[in-house]
Amino acid sequence: MSQPISTRVARRRFLEFLAASPLALWAEWTGRSQSPGLTDVLEVLDLEAAARQALPPAHFGYLATGTDSEATLVANRAAFGRYQLRVRRMVDVGAIEMAITLFGETFDTPIVLAPVGSQRAFHPDGELAVARVAKGRRALMILSSVASIPIEPVNEARGAPVWYQLYPTNDFDVARAVVARAARAGCTTLVLTVDNLGNNRLTQQRLMREDTRTCTSCHPMPGPRYFVNRPMYAGLDMSRATQLEPFDWTWDYLKRLRDHTTMKLVLKGIVTREDAELAMTHGVDGLIVSNHGGRAEDSGRGAIECLPEVVAAVAGRVPVVVDGGFRRGTDLFKALALGATAVGIGRPYVWGLAAFGQAGVDRTVDLLSRELTLTMRQAGTRRLADIGAASVVDRGRY
Repeated sequence: MSQPISTRVARRRFLEFLAASPLALWAEWTGRSQSPGLTDVLEVLDLEAAARQALPPAHFGYLATGTDSEATLVANRAAFGRYQLRVRRMVDVGAIEMAITLFGETFDTPIVLAPVGSQRAFHPDGELAVARVAKGRRALMILSSVASIPIEPVNEARGAPVWYQLYPTNDFDVARAVVARAARAGCTTLVLTVDNLGNNRLTQQRLMREDTRTCTSCHPMPGPRYFVNRPMYAGLDMSRATQLEPFDWTWDYLKRLRDHTTMKLVLKGIVTREDAELAMTHGVDGLIVSNHGGRAEDSGRGAIECLPEVVAAVAGRVPVVVDGGFRRGTDLFKALALGATAVGIGRPYVWGLAAFGQAGVDRTVDLLSRELTLTMRQAGTRRLADIGAASVVDRGRY
């Protein structure tokens, strides 16, 4: 007797989840002794394989983990299959142009190097290597609140100020101090991450158990001492500051930040129309649609699936960036077609950093740029402005 359709669908989804699980990927490569070289890297996923070999278990676990069942981690990739490209023929696209402008600054690419903490856990040069690539590629870089290198040398390496990402804590004096420091360093844009309310990162915990070293200085477990040994918090009284414990964190927190800085204020972690509309009423300057790469919540909803409703709510009033699961130039194209101003990548460039240092980060941006160029040619779109709703088909609507 054949299985009911619902059972077959559930089984297929379960098998797809297993195939995409970081633990399965880890097991696949365990025991392989020959590491790939940079010339062997033909796609971004090759960098993941190289990073897996280069990193000890705890560090790879920090990169690979989702939260709870990792349904959101899997959905971030699976959701791209919902959207199909509408390619065009016989269009003279000429030289492809991919420049964007955000808050008066022009970047040569819509690829944003999203904030990832503890980058010296993956390579000694850490955030400095990424900043140098951002300078060479004229790309936007957002520095994590828990970076392993302070903002001043990072800005120097980039040759211009980065955007600074902030995790809120229950001690507003701490937030005010680090925001003031970022402003003194020349930063003009503050990115407030609002999605990390607590998590259960099982893959990270399991792989940390396989690691016999003591390395909490590079990736401490969340808790009261999460900010200890982070350069941006050096010299501050952190005795009361916690990130993931409950505290009064509402839209009033946003207003308090606005009252204490003249920087542009961007919210990272917005995934619904309702919150996007509230953000507009509270005067934010931009939004980043993000589920923290599947690390923050187990909604099972891909970031790109959240993008259209946020874009509709914003209605062109502020730029909308998206991140979460982007691995292909076609992924980038789909996001741009759905209304994103730019697209953030996190894990991919850190895979490159872990395996090959600065050259690996540059290779990541290069691969995605090449693939996006090819996709734009196929779609008959010479400029990013030519990419629009007519460039994709949403299978989820039928």
